[in-house]
Amino acid sequence: MNAQPSPIRILLADDHPVLRQGIQALAADESDIQFVAEAATGREAIEAFRKHRPDISLMDLQMPDMNGIDAMIAIRKEFPDARFIILTTYSGDVQISRALKAGARAYLLKSSLRKELLDTIRAVHAGHKRIPAGLASEVADHIADDLLTAREIEVLKLIASGNANKLVADQLSITEETVKGHVKNILSKLGANDRTHAVTIGLKRGIIEL
Repeated sequence: MNAQPSPIRILLADDHPVLRQGIQALAADESDIQFVAEAATGREAIEAFRKHRPDISLMDLQMPDMNGIDAMIAIRKEFPDARFIILTTYSGDVQISRALKAGARAYLLKSSLRKELLDTIRAVHAGHKRIPAGLASEVADHIADDLLTAREIEVLKLIASGNANKLVADQLSITEETVKGHVKNILSKLGANDRTHAVTIGLKRGIIEL
């Protein structure tokens, strides 16, 4: 008789215990998938990876103390062959691009886990990449866009927090005229009508988070 292949060993990093339980329940009857560790923060994910060396890590983007992308980057510095599937509620193209640059092999919205998680785990383990068509087209739609500079992102974050230009200028130690210049660039690059519209676009595309 042929020996059964070893199960795919999974690390699950997400700060919501109920979601972690739900994900593990999805795979409870799958003999080829085994959860070997879980983590609630980015730093815990790094430690758990070092200890267990999983085949695949399911990584939430938003976690306390260190986000999923920074945790991925840190893990891949030590373990370049590490494979990641991002789990998120965010469908913004900037978040997706950041995750892919950091080494994610797949990107799944939490709303589609029940339908797609198990197939995605098996596909990534077999060496494939998976990005749902809707998310891939979101990235493609913006691929030629001018990216906001680090300073413009800072300005947009402060605007999103309700700060007027003068307060933004004070917090960044720049002049109000410089802030106005940044705002003009932000509106132009994002194709926004006004500041509120720019914040809405920034949140939708994952450029900023509240």
